Amino acid sequence: MSHGPRSGLYAVSSALLAMSRHLEVRDVLKTIVASARELLDAEYAALGVPDDHGGFAQFVVDGVSDEQWKAIGPLPRQHGILAAMLHEAKPERLADVREDPRFEGWPSAHPEMSDFLGLPIRDGDEIIGALFLANKRCPKPEGGCGFTEDDEELLSILAQHAAIALTNARLYERSRELTIAEERSRLAHELHDAVSQKLFSLRLTAQAAAALVDRDPGRAKGELQQVAALAAEAADELRAAVVELRPAALDEDGLVATLRTQVQVLDRAHTARVTFTTRGVRALPAAQEEALLRVAQEALHNALRHSGAERVDVTLDKRGPGAVLRVMDDGSGFDPRAIRRAGRHLGLVSMRDRASGVGGALTVESEPGKGTTIEMEVPGG
Repeated sequence: MSHGPRSGLYAVSSALLAMSRHLEVRDVLKTIVASARELLDAEYAALGVPDDHGGFAQFVVDGVSDEQWKAIGPLPRQHGILAAMLHEAKPERLADVREDPRFEGWPSAHPEMSDFLGLPIRDGDEIIGALFLANKRCPKPEGGCGFTEDDEELLSILAQHAAIALTNARLYERSRELTIAEERSRLAHELHDAVSQKLFSLRLTAQAAAALVDRDPGRAKGELQQVAALAAEAADELRAAVVELRPAALDEDGLVATLRTQVQVLDRAHTARVTFTTRGVRALPAAQEEALLRVAQEALHNALRHSGAERVDVTLDKRGPGAVLRVMDDGSGFDPRAIRRAGRHLGLVSMRDRASGVGGALTVESEPGKGTTIEMEVPGG
């Protein structure tokens, strides 16, 4: 092995720690590839995640510049040596990949590669990716491969942990998608209620106009004008449902835009006035943004469903490198001394857990008949 035992163990440990730090699939893939290339001292490394149509759903490279990657062209298909790793599920260690009978040629802009080491990444019986390296940086034996059996064993260990990291990242993203889907469903239900109320009023007003049209045309005209106004409001609500209930994209739109959108939806769906203001907040670490969003949603749900509030104000302000969120309502409030019972009922325990889980803090101020203020502070990055 090209590394001494101490440096080799340190390098493996560093690679595994790096993989475990990421939750996004794309970040995990990049870390796996970079770790493998550094660990085995190769010039190039790549990892492909197959799709169900003979291509790759994702393909990540390390050691190839952005200009080279653009010049290479479309992603490869599952053919030749790549297909062998995906379908035959065994390692491949070659002195010169170009001389292998399964080699089908690469685009002209593709870097020159000779010695090659590749192996599948497996989750149980399922092959979830293929990891491969090329051009070992070392003197090569005449006609032999620079990658050794020790290298193959080391890459095999890395691939096993890569499978765990990749599976965990996929589960995390799936969990987040389910949470977003649940939130969309809840918002859709609330918008449906608001539109249904308007349509019910529209129907009653139209019936009243029909009853008055013969005996009191003047009043009937007024009722018909009200019908037109209610129809316009219902159309606005339906338009809002189409626009606002697109998939929530915290990672794309950011916390401020996502919070503003949800507050606007809730303001339309409820009789209470719901507002949002923000000052000076920039992007925060993803985990902190998600925790702030979930606490805001829980606090808004409590205020609008349980407190009888006529007004709910949401603010998000910069505080040092971090931020502070406040959700204030003028509802019925509660006695904080009865925190055990109220905490279970209002989800305060889960809110505190979310705050502490990202190094933040949650405070609750409330008094019977005088509303509630929930404040969450996070430290930033």
